[in-house]
Amino acid sequence: MLVVSQILGGLGVAIGIALAPMLAAEVSGSEALSGLAPTASVLGTALLSLPLAALMTSRGRRSGLMLAYLIGALGGGLVVLATMLPSFPLLLLGMAGFGAGSLAGLQARFAAADLVGPERRGRAISTVVWATTIGSVLGPNISAPASRLFRGTPVPEAAGPFLCSAAVFLLAGLVVAFALRPDPLLTARALAPEGPEGPPKRSLRAGIEAVRASPMARLALVTVTVSHTAMVSIMVMTPVDLSRHGAGLPLIGLVISGHIAGMYAFSPVMGWLADRFGRLTVIGLAVGLLSCAALLAGTAGPRHGQTAAGLFVLGLGWSAGMIAGSALLTDAVPRSAQAAVQGLSDLTMSAAAGVGG
Repeated sequence: MLVVSQILGGLGVAIGIALAPMLAAEVSGSEALSGLAPTASVLGTALLSLPLAALMTSRGRRSGLMLAYLIGALGGGLVVLATMLPSFPLLLLGMAGFGAGSLAGLQARFAAADLVGPERRGRAISTVVWATTIGSVLGPNISAPASRLFRGTPVPEAAGPFLCSAAVFLLAGLVVAFALRPDPLLTARALAPEGPEGPPKRSLRAGIEAVRASPMARLALVTVTVSHTAMVSIMVMTPVDLSRHGAGLPLIGLVISGHIAGMYAFSPVMGWLADRFGRLTVIGLAVGLLSCAALLAGTAGPRHGQTAAGLFVLGLGWSAGMIAGSALLTDAVPRSAQAAVQGLSDLTMSAAAGVGG
């Protein structure tokens, strides 16, 4: 059922996020402020990472994922309200809540790894990441039809996609609530042999101590942070840049869809490579891909095809770094500290991406 909820969650995020910069520019009246909307979403993801990780440690993955989707739906509703008023501060608050939908997808990759051994961990993580492909590729292309659904209603057309996102997040939360049984984290904990690890650790300090104790955990944390920051920094401004160079909404949606396809569609390959050839090999591949993507996108200018190619390669680099880094992070720390470290990972990479975006 993680696969189904990931499809829905990816759809919810992608329907709204592609239009966030343009909506921010419209509400604020300033193109210079357009990047603050996706940045607020990323920072919302960061701020919620540790509380949700603590909740999952004590109550299991199901409770944390349900709450994340609910907050994401509320955030989407606030974005709609902010557009109707209009209110730019309320828009940013709504986007911060909207980021919880992204956080649910990030945490689901760790849920997939709860019940598998290290030899299959990369493939397990990549399967859940891959499930996001369908919704995430369709989402940007649904944005325009979703806007037209609300013609003649009090909901502004530009905000319509966020109302659709809120509904999809609620549906994803219902899938998790009723179908994610038994809870993977609680089951893995119950099946684990007795050992010297002690009770589960929930605090930020416990996560930091576990990472400090392991060089491989430190490398994994740097990998996911750099991969995510590079992806967000380039991706969030691409719609505005394309629009400035004459691209319409259909072309922007196509470029973002290609980027998201690179992020998710080839994730099973990255998972297999991480299990077959090792996490470090795939981390090296991620560095190369992200460097190429920055060069392509950064020098594209009005060449929309080059921009599209750069965004696709950017997605591939993110996929390699995220899957190999997440698998290595889980490998490198004791089970009792895994949820705390995973929350620290999402906090670190989201905060860095928020600054970079």
